[in-house]
Amino acid sequence: MGPKSATKTRSLAQNAAAPAKIAYCDAEMYLNRDLSWLEFNRRVLEEALDPTLHPLLERVKFLAIFNSNLDEFFMIRVSGLRQQVLAGAVELPPDGMTPAEQLAAIRERLLPMLDQAVACWADDLKPKLWQEGIHIRTYDELTGAERAWLTEYFLREVFPVLTPLVFDPGHPFPHISNLSINLAVKLLDPVEGAVHYGRIKVPATLPRLAPLPPAPDRPLPSGRKARGRASKRNGIDPAAPADGGARQDFVWMEQVVAANLAYLYPGVEIVEAYAFRVTRDADIEIQEDEADDLLRTIERGIRQRRFGPVVRVEIDKAMSQHMRRLLAQNLGVAPDDLYEMSEPPGMSSLIGLLDIDRYDLKDRPFVPHLPAVFSGKESIFSTIRRGDILLHHPYDSFAPVIDFIKAAANDPHVLAIKQTLYRVGSNSPVVEALMRARENGKQVAVLVELKARFDEENNIVWARALERAGVHVVYGLLGLKTHCKLALVVRREQDGLRRYVHLSTGNYNVSTARVYTDLGMFSCRPELGADVSDLFNYLTGYSRQRHYRQLLVAPVNLRSSVANLIRREIAHAKQGRPARLIFKMNALTDPTMVHLLYEASQAGVVVDLLVRGICCLRPGVPGVSENIRVASVVGRFLEHSRVYCFANGGAEEIYLGSADLMERNLDRRVEVLFPVLDPLLVEQIREGILQVYQADNVKARLLQADGSYLWPAPSGAARVDSQHLLLEQRGLASH
Repeated sequence: MGPKSATKTRSLAQNAAAPAKIAYCDAEMYLNRDLSWLEFNRRVLEEALDPTLHPLLERVKFLAIFNSNLDEFFMIRVSGLRQQVLAGAVELPPDGMTPAEQLAAIRERLLPMLDQAVACWADDLKPKLWQEGIHIRTYDELTGAERAWLTEYFLREVFPVLTPLVFDPGHPFPHISNLSINLAVKLLDPVEGAVHYGRIKVPATLPRLAPLPPAPDRPLPSGRKARGRASKRNGIDPAAPADGGARQDFVWMEQVVAANLAYLYPGVEIVEAYAFRVTRDADIEIQEDEADDLLRTIERGIRQRRFGPVVRVEIDKAMSQHMRRLLAQNLGVAPDDLYEMSEPPGMSSLIGLLDIDRYDLKDRPFVPHLPAVFSGKESIFSTIRRGDILLHHPYDSFAPVIDFIKAAANDPHVLAIKQTLYRVGSNSPVVEALMRARENGKQVAVLVELKARFDEENNIVWARALERAGVHVVYGLLGLKTHCKLALVVRREQDGLRRYVHLSTGNYNVSTARVYTDLGMFSCRPELGADVSDLFNYLTGYSRQRHYRQLLVAPVNLRSSVANLIRREIAHAKQGRPARLIFKMNALTDPTMVHLLYEASQAGVVVDLLVRGICCLRPGVPGVSENIRVASVVGRFLEHSRVYCFANGGAEEIYLGSADLMERNLDRRVEVLFPVLDPLLVEQIREGILQVYQADNVKARLLQADGSYLWPAPSGAARVDSQHLLLEQRGLASH
């Protein structure tokens, strides 16, 4: 916490003796969203730092995720702030910081974290991997025989795909691809005595970690045996030794290239060579009202992403000042945009180490639980007719969701299927089932959200495949991103047509369903089905539907409905009735919602917020937010479910859905919150899910008024790891 933040917090506490109505624009009561995001990423880093939280390779995974998160943060958030500075933006966020102040604060907050991350790798994870027989070595550490082997490997596998470039008055500075690993090289021509500069790109088609030769005579410590072979996916070369007790040795590919530059620049003296990595602005801006073909417009935007302005350059800490100035000048960045690295840049590549078959160094795998309701032989439609069904992924299997779409595709009584697709991943069984449904003569309409950031290319591929199959494909509403997750099946039965729905907090993606926590519900309640039908008409046609029976829909009525539900809780508190709010979400940034939660706290409503990522609300400020508790859970699974629980004077109500309390979700997206109407499911969510998260004292961190996060103070209570407990309840946890 900086001096400015400390002063703000002290003044809030000092002025709270006689609480007054909170002003909507009171900047002191809002945390900056980007600094709050950095604190979230710090919590990700802490998962790598603490040896008691995860097995070794899982800690490496969290370090890689920390770095990958930073890549996206610079590509989107930092690039946006830079654009605001260049445009002379005068509109300030609720916390009152100017774009320039935010950029300075981001760098100040980030530099110590980067030092921690580098130290975590160099001083902790890498030595522990070494003890386990996984050696990540520098070129300087290699023996002569190993260097000779790598030279042969370089000439055979690497040299043919490299393209050496020089830049001088006759050769312009080459384009540097986003997130690519490069070498900046200084060359001396011994004949002319002239200095030249070159650049070598290490293509992403090459493994980031180059293998060293097998050495079966080098046993692993403690008698361990290596298991299987490594996979080339994510940058680990399958030639890496992993057989019969042999240790596995790797060298960073850019060091291999740097050691063999003489083959690329023969007859020229290599004076110096340093690795660097560039991050570019990757936020696609689409003027939908001017786009005659949205799909082609987004394709053009994806191509343009490669040429966005540079927002960060990671450089070798040893890089000479002259080379730094040269890079900065040619890349158009300021000195503060250069980030020194004492370890290789682009450490998100470490995620590839998880492909090594060392399951003793990873989380124990599990098979998700299949609820008993699905264990019979009856059709899934008969099962849903008996009552609403809740699934909590990844603890509960995603298979019933796939089976639902497959059954609809093949059932002769099903007339129509409608579904939204946001991030479906590759090899999607859901999409394949939708195409088969069309082949079977069903009416199939699918809304594919092309603007799902960094999934645009994948979604374009699926959109075209669905169109080729004859599916009605639409891309959503003008100016709005469709983020809701729902599927509708219309089936002819003896008593007429019946609608079956699946509504979810997460995507129809079998891969993320294994690692994201999400809640999904099956139902055939007529009012829910009618609402989902109306919503699809809104999405695919020109419906101006403004009234929904059960659903809260953004941007139609979700904002006003949630606000009214909070105000209802305030009224209950003032009348002495049970009043409590328990909200679980990814982010809380909307100023109006923050303001309402402050009002609720002042009225005596107990507010429990489970906010995984960004939270702009300051909890625990006397007289303002002392009734608000904010916890963040970061663990093995990515917390992704959104749950909104209202005590409602004893008549408890719970809504689930896709929306966070952010301006973009409430105003610029099509979002849905759906009610849980079965009292048994309401109880299951409150006692079996929310209370478990509230009791977490292992993975949870508590937000403080100054924006920092602390682990809950030890109270002598038993340790509660919410994610482990949820696995344990289904018999899936290992001890």
